[in-house]
Amino acid sequence: MPSFEYEALDADGRARRGVITAETARLARQELRTLLLTPIRVSSPRDEDATAKRVGAPRKISTSDLANVTRQLAALIDAGTPLEEALNVVALQYEKPHIRKRLLAVRERVMEGWRFADALGENPRSFPELYRAVIASGETAGDMAGVLERLATMLEKNRSMRGKALGALIYPAALIVIAGGVVTALMTQVVPKIVEQFNTFDAELPLITQIVVAISGFISTYGWFILLAIAAAGAALWQGLRLAPFRRRFDRRLLALPLLGKLLRGLDAARFARTLSTLFAGGAPLLDSLGGAARTVSNAYMREQLESSITTVGEGASLSAALKRTNVLPPMMAPMIAAGERAGALPALLDKTALQLEEEFDSVANTTLRLLEPAIIAILGVIILVIVMSIMLPILRLNSLAAG
Repeated sequence: MPSFEYEALDADGRARRGVITAETARLARQELRTLLLTPIRVSSPRDEDATAKRVGAPRKISTSDLANVTRQLAALIDAGTPLEEALNVVALQYEKPHIRKRLLAVRERVMEGWRFADALGENPRSFPELYRAVIASGETAGDMAGVLERLATMLEKNRSMRGKALGALIYPAALIVIAGGVVTALMTQVVPKIVEQFNTFDAELPLITQIVVAISGFISTYGWFILLAIAAAGAALWQGLRLAPFRRRFDRRLLALPLLGKLLRGLDAARFARTLSTLFAGGAPLLDSLGGAARTVSNAYMREQLESSITTVGEGASLSAALKRTNVLPPMMAPMIAAGERAGALPALLDKTALQLEEEFDSVANTTLRLLEPAIIAILGVIILVIVMSIMLPILRLNSLAAG
């Protein structure tokens, strides 16, 4: 029976909101009146979704909200709550209308007899393909609560790792931008005014002052051209990254960088291991699990190599041998996976591998930040020192000449 979201007033004039089931919206209003409620609005989540799709793409559920929804559904189902009731409970507690509407629309489909994964498929932007695949494997295996719990953990871990990666990149980038702004302001605003004072004297300027003055003049004259060139290079790189061959070559070179490459490799390897564990433990076949886990890897070169391991495993090779052959994962992964295969506990060993990689990523990222901050500050200090010396040396020389 269809569900309708309603807003109504009770006998005391207080606003009430909830969900009611009825064959039609008219019958839903009649049912509300029998409950001594005056309906203000009665609408079907699916009708509102259809309207939103006609106007534009409906707003998607964020990763953090999806993780919270999944965790709450897992707890309710584990406590014995039927799926449709669990969806209703979780939907009604959310104040965000787009989340409530998505969940109520899914609940309506489930009550019509749809499989949970198929009902989620009506909103692919909010519930990605990988998410639905894990749900489908849980339905087949009959362990929905356990699968939802693992899904929530995977979403939370992936979100946490992504946030840490952004933090590791954004902080030094911000320092570099600030340092560049300070140096540019000195070279374009301070140095030219000082040079004007020196030009009133016929004394020869020191070499360091001549170099700084030349650089200052170049930046003042061609600064806008430099900015335009940087913007054009950035736009060209952005367009190039949309082409698969260029993206693979670019990502392969990223992995070869001394420090950044290790960070990116560890990040994608941890995401791959945790996703593979979640899919395989949820009941998905190994080859399907490999394909789904490989699609979560952001580095195009790593993703291509990991997808090639599906063919190798399909030909009869062990998972550890196939992944080792790709030569894109951290060295510690293959022995851990091999141990899991021998013990028949692959999901558990994959979870441990992901946890170890996440801890290693945290350690490397923290160490990198601790080293980059003083390094950037030291470089900025040296540059400012050179600028100050280029200004002070002529002043000191003029003072000595005046004293003589």
